[in-house]
Amino acid sequence: MPQRRVCVVGGGAAGLACAWALTRSRAAEVTVLEAAPCLGGVATTEEAGDLRFNDGVQGGAPSYRNTLRLLGELGFEVSWLDMTVSFGTGERHWSNVGAETALVRRCRGDIRRFGELLRRVARREWYYAFVPVSKLLRRNNFSEEFASGMVYPLTALFFGTGSQTSRVSSVLVARVFNDPKLRLFEYDEERLLSQAPKMFAFPPLADVYARLGAEIEAQGGTVRVGCPVQSVVRRRGRAVEVVCGGGERLNFDEVVFATNTEVSQRLLKAGGSRLGFVERRLLSGVEYFDDVTVTHTDAAYMSAHYEMAGKPMYYIKTYNEHGEPSKGEMSFDLSSYQPHARADGESAIYQSIFLNRTADERMWTRGDIDESKIVLVKWWRTFAHTVSHLVRSPLWRFAQGARSTFYAGSYTLVNTHENAIISGLAAAYRLGADYAFADDQLAADQFDLFLSINHGRRRKRVSPGAKGQAGAPSTSTVPAA
Repeated sequence: MPQRRVCVVGGGAAGLACAWALTRSRAAEVTVLEAAPCLGGVATTEEAGDLRFNDGVQGGAPSYRNTLRLLGELGFEVSWLDMTVSFGTGERHWSNVGAETALVRRCRGDIRRFGELLRRVARREWYYAFVPVSKLLRRNNFSEEFASGMVYPLTALFFGTGSQTSRVSSVLVARVFNDPKLRLFEYDEERLLSQAPKMFAFPPLADVYARLGAEIEAQGGTVRVGCPVQSVVRRRGRAVEVVCGGGERLNFDEVVFATNTEVSQRLLKAGGSRLGFVERRLLSGVEYFDDVTVTHTDAAYMSAHYEMAGKPMYYIKTYNEHGEPSKGEMSFDLSSYQPHARADGESAIYQSIFLNRTADERMWTRGDIDESKIVLVKWWRTFAHTVSHLVRSPLWRFAQGARSTFYAGSYTLVNTHENAIISGLAAAYRLGADYAFADDQLAADQFDLFLSINHGRRRKRVSPGAKGQAGAPSTSTVPAA
């Protein structure tokens, strides 16, 4: 029986995870089409002079088991680090390490009550999924200083939500602390956070995704870069026509969109494909914003806008001076946790992120960065983890597989690299691939949860040693504290 032919549009984390799983299982004849000249999507490695640094994706938590297992399968090791963060400045400064600050002391009562509230949220997730964290805090009479000085910056750090932090679902915030399989920090009822948890930094992402592409090709797949797709035509039955740049027409049985929803919708409309009601609502319902990252070596800028004592890895600044304390911007000290990122003649290389150009550019401090010390400026289209986004996520099950089409990407649930990888593996599973990491309980639990929410399916269990089980466990394990 001829193999099904699958086209994966997009060569980022989700698309390549999907193609890798399909070719590894010999489940389909796979072609990956990527518009950019290299693989990786938003997970890139940039070079400027003697500098080489990862961009777009910075690191991950020990719970990113599918990502760690995939890196292990490709022969990569990660660098394990103690995560340190500096929140706010002056009277509103606090950190997860070092001495207790005045803000923590003023908010002690709120901190203790917040722990109990998070446990209440965990017991009634079905209800609190619809409640944004801002409303949760107001309803329970938490102070503005605690909300905007501690909870919102912390949420922005976890999910990269920035200007949309107050709209994040309360359930997501609670899970970061309550879920023993996913939590990053241990909740401290005196200080909120008081320890530096383990996190990992990726190896050069360009190397990771180049090797993953080569592995897909070695397993019989086709990977084409610099190949923009112009349109996707869905015909009756199991038939999909993909039109590439220059008018080249390719025929497949199924298509996996591993692009953002704006691109997916544009390609389908260009091909004259009618969108179903749910599919149209999902594709148009993801809310995107224009963000920019500025990579630089301006230590004076950092000292002017952040508390630098102890040289933390992450820095978060809120817009208190503009009357918008729930919004802010972030910076990273790349050279403190990327072994391959070192600035010649400078003590550090930083990356500052400015969010939501349309609404918030007037508050950005981007103009304070010395232009002579800017290494790279890069724009992004990102989405927000609003309540409406979270509650809409289970509806993807009605679009997955309809009209020979699947969707993969972090937008299908939560904007993390781990979720992107899982979404690609789940699409491959629906197309007949085996799940590769069934021998890893945490990885499998996360995969199963995503599969049930996003695809409405349960994974079939296979006996140990059966086809599809991964080989030796990844050596990318968490080091002892």
